[in-house]
Amino acid sequence: MASEILNNGHFFSPSKGNLSLDEVIKEIFGYMSEMPEYKYEVVVGCDSPSSDKPFFPIAIVVLRTGAGGRFFLKKMQYPDNFLKRFANINWKNRILQEVYLSCELALSLRETLEEENKLGLKYQFEYIHADVGEVGKTKEMVKVVTGLIISNGFTPRIKPQSFAATVVADRYT
Repeated sequence: MASEILNNGHFFSPSKGNLSLDEVIKEIFGYMSEMPEYKYEVVVGCDSPSSDKPFFPIAIVVLRTGAGGRFFLKKMQYPDNFLKRFANINWKNRILQEVYLSCELALSLRETLEEENKLGLKYQFEYIHADVGEVGKTKEMVKVVTGLIISNGFTPRIKPQSFAATVVADRYT
């Protein structure tokens, strides 16, 4: 279900508008090839609002170390029958869905970037940002969330270091 949703529809770029995933890949490589002497970092993060019908803004962030960055965002929305699992809004399920979506997109994106990197551009794709932290009610989810991210081959970043989830994606909730 999620991979089908990730591959359908568009990602939003503030500077380029709506883009397919293939166009996002081209934009990422175009951005890196503009100044290949810089180091780049690709990060994925997701957030969701507390509502009866949550949606999941998932962000791809490309950082040009010390010189800004770009982001691409997709609002994941599920059909009503799928949303039943979020009935009576179980916030833990919502957080797990955020991390699941982040992992799924990150795995697919990392593989695609590796395959398409014909110019040999240098970048790091190590981190997934999660909207949990050691303070507040999400502290009981930190071990589960970080374990899920690690088991998918990424390094977790939690609050306050998880800006892709807590700032970029959160702006669109």
